[in-house]
Amino acid sequence: MSAARLDASALRRWAHTAVGQLITHTDEINRLNVFPVADSDTGTNMLFTMRAAVAGTEGRDDLDLVGLTALLADGALRGARGNSGVILSQILRGLADVTAERRLDEIDGRAFAEALRCAETLVVASMGQAVPGTIVSVLGSAAEAAESHAAADIADVVAAGAAAATEALDRTTDQLDVLAEAGVVDAGGRGLLVLLDAMIATLVGTAPTRDVYRPAAAMAEPVRTEPAPPRFEVMYLLTGCAVDAIEGLRAALDALGDSVAITAGRSGAHSVHVHTDDAGAAVEAGIAVGSPSGIQVTLLTGARPVAAGSRDRAVLAVVDGDGAATLFGDEGARVLRPDDGHPISAQQLLRALVDADAAQIMLLPNGFIAAEELVAGCTAATGWGIDVVPVPTASMVQGLAAMAVHDADRHGVDDGYTMARAAAGARHGSVRIATEDALTWAGACKVGDGLGITGDEVLIVGRDVVAAGSGLIDLLLAAGGELVTVLVGAGVEDNVGDRLREHVRRQHLGAELVSYRTGHDGDALLIGVE
Repeated sequence: MSAARLDASALRRWAHTAVGQLITHTDEINRLNVFPVADSDTGTNMLFTMRAAVAGTEGRDDLDLVGLTALLADGALRGARGNSGVILSQILRGLADVTAERRLDEIDGRAFAEALRCAETLVVASMGQAVPGTIVSVLGSAAEAAESHAAADIADVVAAGAAAATEALDRTTDQLDVLAEAGVVDAGGRGLLVLLDAMIATLVGTAPTRDVYRPAAAMAEPVRTEPAPPRFEVMYLLTGCAVDAIEGLRAALDALGDSVAITAGRSGAHSVHVHTDDAGAAVEAGIAVGSPSGIQVTLLTGARPVAAGSRDRAVLAVVDGDGAATLFGDEGARVLRPDDGHPISAQQLLRALVDADAAQIMLLPNGFIAAEELVAGCTAATGWGIDVVPVPTASMVQGLAAMAVHDADRHGVDDGYTMARAAAGARHGSVRIATEDALTWAGACKVGDGLGITGDEVLIVGRDVVAAGSGLIDLLLAAGGELVTVLVGAGVEDNVGDRLREHVRRQHLGAELVSYRTGHDGDALLIGVE
């Protein structure tokens, strides 16, 4: 492998890559999840925990390596979801502790090996004991391999750790009876391998190709010969707790249930996790020794947990052009932009829905997402606990109409209906420049003519963009309307908006035209009438 550096910039790229790769592999990881509870959420929990880690660094481009690792670890601790999320937070804390102790501006092979070993120690301390055949076994093997290659280039050390993790992951089936019965490897260990592969991809450009891990056979509902497992997963962040009170808290939680994990953060806060039938008592145990916050109680029924975003509701708008991104962003929307003109894929949409960091998301596709990709992305996000409400907007002008009536304080159904109604009420069309001589429904056109289009039909042919735009506005206003919105694309002359505004002033008394230079590609103009 070629020489590579794991500095602050590379680690930031790794964190984003890790989120993307966890999105890709979440369903695979969830299918493997049978221990400690077969609730099919390990991949989801690792994804949302890693997303919380990344969110804690947003807007902080000035961070050095020490600061970046500290914020990643703190964000993961505060946003940890489930056992796997708690463990992930400790892996990130291992990086942070080693980086801070040695005041590093770059993680080399020795520091990486030390960080993995530190993480293993932290994980065992948080869980109270190491259970063979779990992510702890995979982490320990990765640390051992990294230590034996510590003098090598960082990319080689990470690759050695990933190779050892792969072998250890395969062994987990034989180490834990519940895994052997289900014919699966450990789900958390698979998630750790995703993180290591993401780091390889960051350092050398490509990640190793792995076989998809699947259960050996469909898992039947087991016949219970022992008491049913606890009903609730309880998590909270505990502050103000004295160090010598932690073991007492652990004992109290052990008496209430199982899967107890108490994780210390660098700031002194603790993440507390337990599976129990008495959620109230688990919270009260925390109140007795400190101040719980961010309390999460999830029913352990096998359903995916509800996404705990930082906001109740957000709007995600798919837009093209720098001006459009600013326009929708100023209205409070998160934006997703096509990559170099390529269509939006279901995976890109899912990533953006996760990044929107909200429990409910009003989605404005604005004509940039194919129906099958839209359905696939929204279905996946809904299955992970994100309530997605697609608003049928076929153009950015319809998206702006929907944004104008969005109200986060309304009930979600009411807000979605109102936005959809506003979008439907915005009649819209576009103007393109003819690239060849042709015969249209509106007559013959030649290269350079402006074409006014509604739906898929050319209804106006003009000598230029302004003529076609004026004719299209006249057509759209024929059924009435008071506000004309014109979005000006890339390469269009600056005075086009003013010339169309003057046309509306002369020909349509009582109507107003507003224009924005959005810089979108493709259509010269997007026009809407309300």
